[in-house]
Amino acid sequence: MLFPPEAVSFDKLSVAVPTFIRHPTLRQLAERVQHETLNALTSPAMYKTHNASYSSRVLDSLYQTPIADASILVAITHERRPKLLLTRRAAHMNSHAGEVSCAGGKYEIGDGNNVVTALREACEETALPPNKVQLLGQLPIQTSKSGMSVRPIVALIAPGLVLVPEAGEISRIFWADLESLVTQPTVEYEIEYKMQEQMATILTPSWQVDGETVWGLTGRVIANLLETGFDRQLEWYYRVENKR
Repeated sequence: MLFPPEAVSFDKLSVAVPTFIRHPTLRQLAERVQHETLNALTSPAMYKTHNASYSSRVLDSLYQTPIADASILVAITHERRPKLLLTRRAAHMNSHAGEVSCAGGKYEIGDGNNVVTALREACEETALPPNKVQLLGQLPIQTSKSGMSVRPIVALIAPGLVLVPEAGEISRIFWADLESLVTQPTVEYEIEYKMQEQMATILTPSWQVDGETVWGLTGRVIANLLETGFDRQLEWYYRVENKR
C-alpha cells in the first residue's frame, strides 16, 4: 500500500458529465460509454420517474452491476490528446508476469462494488488517488485466461499526475495515445503456449506501444473501448499456428 487505508476515500466519487467535457473525442467516448452503462440496468421508462441527477443514475448503474472476480481501471487523461494509462506487471508475479495490463485486481469483501475494487487497486499499484478520478462508466465483462471475470471501469484522470509503480506488483507505468489506438493497425503477435502437454504457437492481434506489446485481455478491453466509443471494428482472435 502506498497510502494508509484511512487516506483513501471512496465516498465522494464523481462522474464526468459529457456536456461539460470540452474535447470532442472524450465527449463522444463519455456519451457512448455512459449510454451503454445506463442501458445495461435501467430501462428507458425509469428515466421519466427517476428524480435523481444524471450523475447519480450513472453511479447507481455502476453500483448495481453484479460483482466480478476482478476489476480494472481504464484510466484516460482529460486533455486534448488523451492518453491511456497502462502498466507492465512485475516479472516475479504468479499470474500474467511481465504482461501489459490496466491497473486493477481482485475484488475484496470490503469493496462492495466493482468501482471501489478498480479504484482501490489502481491506488495501490500506481498511487492514483481516487479523488482525482472522474468516472465515465463500464465496459462488458471480459474473462481472463485463468477463467476470472474482469469488469473494466472507464474513467478520466487529470494529465500530469505523479504516479508511482508499486514495486511488488508493477515494474513500469507508461501511456498509450488514445487517438493513435483508434487508427493504428494491429500487429500479429506470436505466443508460445502449452496445450494438452504440447507446445503450440498462438497468433493474436496486438498493439506496439512505447516498446511494449499490448495483447490478451488488455488488448480485448482496448478493442471493446474503441468499438464502443469510436466504431472501430477489430476481429480479436487466438489462432493456433502449429503444435509440437
